[in-house]
Amino acid sequence: MSISTVNGVDLERLNATIEAVTADPGLGRFQFRARNHWVDGGHSRTTIQGFYGAGQEDTTRAQPFLVDSDEPPVLLGENRAPNAGEFALQALAACLAGTVVYHTAARGMALQGLECTVEGDLDVQGFLGLDGNVRPGYQQIQVSIKVAGEFDDEQVAELAALTRFSPVRDTITNPVAVSIDVARA
Repeated sequence: MSISTVNGVDLERLNATIEAVTADPGLGRFQFRARNHWVDGGHSRTTIQGFYGAGQEDTTRAQPFLVDSDEPPVLLGENRAPNAGEFALQALAACLAGTVVYHTAARGMALQGLECTVEGDLDVQGFLGLDGNVRPGYQQIQVSIKVAGEFDDEQVAELAALTRFSPVRDTITNPVAVSIDVARA
């Protein structure tokens, strides 16, 4: 009897996906999208719904995801939601966790638990344009991942190495071309 699910991942579907992308690498190309509109002050709302992937436009999301962002009062907001920098940390944590979960499942390694804690150090002097030597983004990000399961030291090291496959980690640690077009509405 074979195990069909590890860490909540359907191994049959995972293997079928790997085989399909191996046979047709174009199926691995995705374009995710987000549309943000400013509400007031530091408050904005992002709508996420459609994306392109696996060779076609996705239509499985009947309703869009709505994600609010704001700032804490010390940064002139009203704490309606996490700020964009916090969402960047959340994206990294979620992606690292998902990466470890999927890759361990593919290797038949069962997790009993996983917790990812992320902290980012930022100096708002960069955002405020007060010091040209201070970048506006995070100067440093620290990640701590705790895994529960029957793993020896070699397997824990393998889990740490798997984080290199995280798309968000790659995006944060490597320069990505960003083109910005500003036009009148």
